[in-house]
Amino acid sequence: MRNHYRDTRWFLVQLKPNCCKIADNNLKRQGFQTFLPLVKVTKQRNGKFINSFQPLFPGYIFVAFDISQGFWYKINSTYGVTQLVTFGKKPIAVPRNIMSQLILQYTAKNRLLPSKPLKPGEQITMIGGPFANFVAEVEKTEACKRVWVLMEIMGGQIRVGVDADKLLSIKG
Repeated sequence: MRNHYRDTRWFLVQLKPNCCKIADNNLKRQGFQTFLPLVKVTKQRNGKFINSFQPLFPGYIFVAFDISQGFWYKINSTYGVTQLVTFGKKPIAVPRNIMSQLILQYTAKNRLLPSKPLKPGEQITMIGGPFANFVAEVEKTEACKRVWVLMEIMGGQIRVGVDADKLLSIKG
């Protein structure tokens, strides 16, 4: 998992509206390492549920560079970028511990890794699909990342099979 990123200094870049992919591609073309953490979002459109990946921090992207080299000045003139977040005239790095913890939770494709395995009896909430925001109880899990949950619907309990990435454990 991208261990080479852990010792790199990361900085925050503000993006123009709806330009995260454009800015990401242009920064990479210039030789910068970027990190754009994404989360899966389920929305209902025309009666259908549509899954998409949206930035965890809308309007921002993380960029790694060596501040002692002057190359970072070209970030502000990159298409899709509004500005490098600075205090005074110099960019301030995001603390290493925050970045390393954030990066460790994501795959190489900047998608959130699944949380710890769910256990029978654990309370969860659905974060995707037609049952988004419903609360359920884990009945059993399967090796194929399928989780069987029990849900209360219209006064009765039903059993539903759900992908583990559509569930979030409720911590009490």
